[in-house]
Amino acid sequence: METERGFTDRTVHDQTWRLMEEAGELARAVRKNNGQRTLTGELVGSVDEELVDLLIFACSIANRLDIDLTDAIRAKETLNETRTWPGTHQPTPVAVP
Repeated sequence: METERGFTDRTVHDQTWRLMEEAGELARAVRKNNGQRTLTGELVGSVDEELVDLLIFACSIANRLDIDLTDAIRAKETLNETRTWPGTHQPTPVAVP
């Protein structure tokens, strides 16, 4: 996808900034979805579109750093199973395929 769009020259730093921009766009989409005001004339995408954009940039960063996201998610969930958070019960293990 990045090759077709001409994005292969972008660095991890570039893609991280773009991921943060997309996080802001997701926040605006959530506000709009909840009936909250957004700036007049501002183009606001849908929540699902903005979530996909975030995932695309996360995958882009992972690819540049040779991170296998499936393995990383499994490892993180294994770690999370041992954690507790203030004001919550012991976490319930989640099966990650």
